[in-house]
Amino acid sequence: MARPIILGVGNMPSNRLALTNRVYLSPKIYHFLLEALGPESSTSPLVLVNNHAYVAESNHDVPEDKIALNGLQRRFAQLSLANKVEVRPFRPPPNYALATMEVSVDLLVKKSGGGGRPHEIDTNRLASDFMMNYEGQVFEVGQVVVMDFEGTKLELTVSVVNQMDLNGNTKSEELVRSHDATRVGQLLGPTVVTFARPQGSNLISLVGDKVAGGSGAANTIFLSDFDFQKLGIGGLDSEFNQIFRRAFASRIWPAHVIKQLGINHVRGMLLYGPPGCGKTLIARQIGKVLNAREPKIVNGPEILDKFVGGSEQKVRDLFAEAEKEQLEMGDQSMLHIVILDEMDAICKQRGSSRADSGVSDSVVNQLLSKIDGVDSLNNILLIGMTNRKDLIDDALLRPGRLEVHVEIGLPDLNGRLQILNIHTKNMKESKRISPEVLERLDELSEKTKNFSGAEIEGLVKAATSYALTRCVDVKDLSKPPDEKKLIVQFDDFQRALDDVAPKFGAKNQELKALYRNGFVPYGESFDLLMGNMERLVEQVRTSEKTPLMSVLLQGPVSSGKTAVAAKVAVESGFPFVRIISADDMIGYSEMSKCQEIHRVFLDSYKSPLSLIFIDDIERIIDYVAIGPRFSNVVLQTLLVLLKKVPPDQGRRLLVIGTTSCPHLLQDLGLVQAFGVTLSTSLLEEPLQISEVLRVAAHMTEHEAEGIARSISNPIGIKTLLMVAEMAKQGSPSGAVDVSVFLECLHTVGY
Repeated sequence: MARPIILGVGNMPSNRLALTNRVYLSPKIYHFLLEALGPESSTSPLVLVNNHAYVAESNHDVPEDKIALNGLQRRFAQLSLANKVEVRPFRPPPNYALATMEVSVDLLVKKSGGGGRPHEIDTNRLASDFMMNYEGQVFEVGQVVVMDFEGTKLELTVSVVNQMDLNGNTKSEELVRSHDATRVGQLLGPTVVTFARPQGSNLISLVGDKVAGGSGAANTIFLSDFDFQKLGIGGLDSEFNQIFRRAFASRIWPAHVIKQLGINHVRGMLLYGPPGCGKTLIARQIGKVLNAREPKIVNGPEILDKFVGGSEQKVRDLFAEAEKEQLEMGDQSMLHIVILDEMDAICKQRGSSRADSGVSDSVVNQLLSKIDGVDSLNNILLIGMTNRKDLIDDALLRPGRLEVHVEIGLPDLNGRLQILNIHTKNMKESKRISPEVLERLDELSEKTKNFSGAEIEGLVKAATSYALTRCVDVKDLSKPPDEKKLIVQFDDFQRALDDVAPKFGAKNQELKALYRNGFVPYGESFDLLMGNMERLVEQVRTSEKTPLMSVLLQGPVSSGKTAVAAKVAVESGFPFVRIISADDMIGYSEMSKCQEIHRVFLDSYKSPLSLIFIDDIERIIDYVAIGPRFSNVVLQTLLVLLKKVPPDQGRRLLVIGTTSCPHLLQDLGLVQAFGVTLSTSLLEEPLQISEVLRVAAHMTEHEAEGIARSISNPIGIKTLLMVAEMAKQGSPSGAVDVSVFLECLHTVGY
């Protein structure tokens, strides 16, 4: 290496030259150094100034005993204008070539105050200009340069360099930090330059694919995998896939790609469905798998405030941190999650209530302005939850606001199995559950049709309670329980199934009570009726083209319509079965009746297979022949709902109605509203009557035939069964005496 030249430190000849990263020498010194490098050197040679490498240029205004450095160069090299420095020519070795280089970008002139939007800088154009100005120069970690970019003076600080060694392997700055010589490198054409914003700075916003950490790499919005079973969530795989696709897929991509597509991130989604199906759980746990700010969880009623304007202020406070961070960080802002439970409490349709002085309307307006207003936020995700989606204001549900609607419904067979595995996991690990239970979990999941996740958890608790009680001596509670015997058995789950009834399950006990006096097949006409009913049930169960089937059973009083419908409902095996009857709505107003009927139909749409039994339709609509009078509001409700197909794909509904006066309902259009009409009749033939008496009253065939011949008028099967039960009273053996039976028959009017 040539002998160093001792020069004094001087100022730049002009302010314009201060915007470069070059040092300036007199022409004489410049040519001397150029000759020392040899004929193969470039026209812009590199020189070492006290072991810091710079590109040198010639300038006639620089004295021969001086080297001109700008203020940033002097600060980095810790020099003053009174210092002398060694200057020598420098030819960089091959391992000085930089593979990558990360540069921190900030404004040279800092603005006073924190208002205003950040200055947006396109990193693609900045990288091109940076390479044009500084290619061939040597940079060190911590070095600062000033650059005029599209009229804005930027302060650029080298933060990370990655060198390329002779073998083509990248050496990161962190790996070689202990060696000062390797914290430097030469910027060449293949070097990949990326830019980052200084931590805490809110003056600039970087866009483009040259943002550090965003070029060709996915944003780390998720902290872990998507195994929701580890978080205690089961049966919601398809729902979470929908949430991921709609709400989070766009946030994995770099911001510049989303801008190229011309879209915004999803700012809100609504989780709705029956109680106990996991809406709150999935919303709370979703924050645990995201690289986001701590979620803010608030219940709807907590928003309300007794002071005027207090409710609106609470809404603004929910978004205050997100607003501040977006102003400071721009697209690099972290995601802020707001979870709003029981959303229907404060977001009802505007103008629907006059009892809250317009507070609910103001809260809705405030939410609308924050989610999708003039200065809408792009770093916010509002997750609303409700059991009553129909109550929420329509303006909140449109695209751009709560645009993703995910129904968290009842778990299917596989989902119930997942939930059972989750709630028995600790038992399995601690060996507190019998192997039989683990082997028969599939059977339990089959038996828990229409159980919600919360109800399955309740089932496990109920089964555990039987095991806990079994190990305790109730006669002497002072004795410690026997821990060794505490094993949950399959019988405990069997007994627990009687304790925990699903809200959306079949009400079999209630239905079986409608034919408690017996169910007797009495002849060919009955077999034909039941065959038709079974065929319709099977059609609804299997046919994709029959999402809705309605059947009207018409016939005289006591002909067994209700018993037939109840028997069909129980034996259908449909997971959701409900009965709508007049005795459940005694004292209801017209509007209350309509709401109850509507609620049953809405609940039925949440199950894959549902059956609704509407008993005594004329009583439900308050039909009275004198007048005639009826409730038109209830009538119109039934007419609408009987024609309404379940809204969701794959949901099927069978409606069975009964009436004793179809001729009176004909003019009201109710009979025509049903798709199929079947009839039940009174018992007229002696063979039918004798069959019922033989089976229900345990008579001999001779006695049954004798009574059947003595009954000349048609009789309802319900009446016949009641008389048979009446005739049994007083008989020690329970046998029915023929004379007593005829006497009882005479008592009831035959």
